[in-house]
Amino acid sequence: MLLAIFTDIHANRQAFAACLEAARARGADRLICLGDIVGYGADPEWSVDTVMEMVAAGGLAVRGNHDNAVSTASETMNAEAQAAMEWTRGRLSAEQRRFLAELPMSIGDDDRLFVHAEASSPPRWRYVQSSADAARSMIATEAQVTFCGHIHRPALYSMSATAKMTSFTPTANMPIQLLRGRQWLAVVGSVGQPRDGDPAASFVTFDTKSRELTYCRVPYDVEAAAQRIRDNGLPPWLAQRLSMGR
Repeated sequence: MLLAIFTDIHANRQAFAACLEAARARGADRLICLGDIVGYGADPEWSVDTVMEMVAAGGLAVRGNHDNAVSTASETMNAEAQAAMEWTRGRLSAEQRRFLAELPMSIGDDDRLFVHAEASSPPRWRYVQSSADAARSMIATEAQVTFCGHIHRPALYSMSATAKMTSFTPTANMPIQLLRGRQWLAVVGSVGQPRDGDPAASFVTFDTKSRELTYCRVPYDVEAAAQRIRDNGLPPWLAQRLSMGR
């Protein structure tokens, strides 16, 4: 089975639609979302509806901190994110809000774990920014492969049976075989707001038979997404940053 895994969509319809098209062109059998469906971007309704349809069709989705903030006012955010969240709350229907509130914090599937931030304490929303962070997450689960988002930058970590860590920044469209003798943590990167200097949307595919992981980058209409943000009166920086990938 070929899994397509998306995270940090952030209500960017143009980016998410481009990633979905690319995933289906690659023959994806199952679609998985690692959270932060909303926040920052100008199309939260469409984004939530699309993930709801994914789940109804047999896909999986977990909750991100921005999804959680829709119904949890205590989530701490910067000024731009808070302004976008207040606007987002007013756009979502009761059904959409309920869907986000009921998403699980993590999902185990065979030897895989799907979580937004990291596995040791998902509700704390800690970032995986180093090998030490990755090790903390991997030690907390028996899953051989963990997929997470939250940091908006693609990365891959592994741990040997003797707890030796390795890490590297993956190259787009270069398949990586995840050997069974190691434990792995794949940081997927962001669909709707990449922060690694590349504005192209990011997602991954994982072949459960060959165990090949591929990081995919997808160009999309960045200006259209930025214009939607400006047209809806959201903070201008949220539009400007899209073209910079930061």
